[in-house]
Amino acid sequence: MSQSALTETANTLAPDGLQGVVADWSSDQRAFKRVPWGKAMIWIFLLSDTFIFTCFLLSYMMVRMSTTVPWPNTSEIFALSFGGEPIPLILIAIMTFILISSSGTMAMAVMFGYRQDRVKSAILMLVTAAFGATFVGMQVFEWTKLIVEEGVRPWGNPFGASQFGSVFFMITGFHGFHVSVGVVFLIITARKVWRGDFDTNRRGYFTSRKGDYGAVEIMGLYWHFVDLVWVFIFAVFYLW
Repeated sequence: MSQSALTETANTLAPDGLQGVVADWSSDQRAFKRVPWGKAMIWIFLLSDTFIFTCFLLSYMMVRMSTTVPWPNTSEIFALSFGGEPIPLILIAIMTFILISSSGTMAMAVMFGYRQDRVKSAILMLVTAAFGATFVGMQVFEWTKLIVEEGVRPWGNPFGASQFGSVFFMITGFHGFHVSVGVVFLIITARKVWRGDFDTNRRGYFTSRKGDYGAVEIMGLYWHFVDLVWVFIFAVFYLW
């Protein structure tokens, strides 16, 4: 068959315009060269989320630099007392260590997933989820301490600039929500790995698409992003 005939046949089979785009992206093929559809979508999602967190942090910096009221001293506000001596940012430091450690366990989970060692991969994902749940629990403790004991509110606080409470709850709350969602999906993915769903190409919960160990890597990309965002929050909000 000639080249022109092949081109004419392809044009006949493939719809044009917007319908063609929809058909291509919904056909469960690879959206980009050598990049699975799911990985391409998680990168697009993470890029959009990066814009949101960037706007939050830039807004915080603008508010802090423009306020005429002294900004609260974060080292004093987020200090915990042990033996009667306050230790600045000790809780935040522990939270940061836990979340960074979870990136290591997640990376190992992805490695064992591609080796199809489903037991080790599932266990490491559950350990990562436990780290994430511990982080969220410590954040709940931090919020409770600030609200109940210190009297910090989104509309004001007794330490200085009234905007402190609003930016704190907005930034840390949005990040904590991301961690909580990640914990849920880590448990779901770990369960599928443990059962061997990716070895038998068992179909997913909400789609007819057959799963594979690429889902573990996609989960890892999301988790590493959440950890990286926290590093910026820790540096910009707590240390500044």
